[in-house]
Amino acid sequence: MRVVALGPGDPDLLPVASLEALREAGSVRLDEGAEAFGPSLVAYGIGLDEHSDTVAALDGRALALARSEGAETVPARASLERRAAAQAAVELLELTETLRRECPWDRVQTVESIVPHTLEEAYEVAEAARESGPSAKLIDELGDLLFQTTFLALLCSERGAGDWADVADGVARKLIRRHPHVFADAEADTAGEVRVRWEQVKVAQEARVGIFHDVPELLPGLLLARKVQRRAASVGFDYDGVAAALSDLESELRELADELAVRPEPEAERPADPRLDEELGDVLFTAVNVARRVGADPELAVRAAADRFRVRVERAEALAAEDGAVFADLGTAEQERYYQAAKAQLRAVDGATGAA
Repeated sequence: MRVVALGPGDPDLLPVASLEALREAGSVRLDEGAEAFGPSLVAYGIGLDEHSDTVAALDGRALALARSEGAETVPARASLERRAAAQAAVELLELTETLRRECPWDRVQTVESIVPHTLEEAYEVAEAARESGPSAKLIDELGDLLFQTTFLALLCSERGAGDWADVADGVARKLIRRHPHVFADAEADTAGEVRVRWEQVKVAQEARVGIFHDVPELLPGLLLARKVQRRAASVGFDYDGVAAALSDLESELRELADELAVRPEPEAERPADPRLDEELGDVLFTAVNVARRVGADPELAVRAAADRFRVRVERAEALAAEDGAVFADLGTAEQERYYQAAKAQLRAVDGATGAA
């Protein structure tokens, strides 16, 4: 089977290489959606044959067929992938413009109203990546986030601030500048060296005023902590290694314990004393430093911990129910016993992956 790509869908814009391949084949089977090319192909002397080993399809469909059938393509696969990507981008841009023009909801949106949806979609992408890895779920969530980017770019275009092409071109140029070890003569042999050079290039090219110039204050707390720590590290103010970061965390924990030791037992879910807020903030901040040093994302790590806790408690509740008990009515000691049993059970089931 050979798949010949017909371009974006206009019979008058049939690519020369595709036409030559079809003439060489003599006959072709038109894929679904390519029927409009029939008269043009016949006019070029190419027969239409439902049993032909040569299939003609629009770019996106041609790429999908090639992937599923392992077929040869015209043009070559790499070129076809670029063409299909470009066509998909054009179609998304056109769809976004149509929605902005014709949908009552989309017409009234502003940058301010869209950003919360963009943040939500970004979190859903992160969640899909963490739970499913490279998967259809992640592809779906990436599509939602891409639409958010495209819609925001359209709003910028309406104000004359730039358009989607400027977004793509701008980030491409930025990535080239920030990877001199790939596109120039700089050297970086490890991921750590790349990270240091990345920050150095950003400092030089963004004309930063001060170490913490332009740090987004709206970042979630854990990510804000990591951001300012990375900025400090970019000028050399950092731990010598993980052990030093862990030692600082232990020190902050002791300070929190010392502060609690001289106070009455605090009431849960009540406003904390400002001094306790400060000590606890230091503990969390240094915990983020440890996460940064070991390469963990603190936001995703704590979300994963929350998920594990939820699953364990739900399982503990189920184990209690199996014994005829209501988990919520049990004392703390009994609840902890069921919790530990649930934890052990889940680890036995998922021990190979460490999920529990």
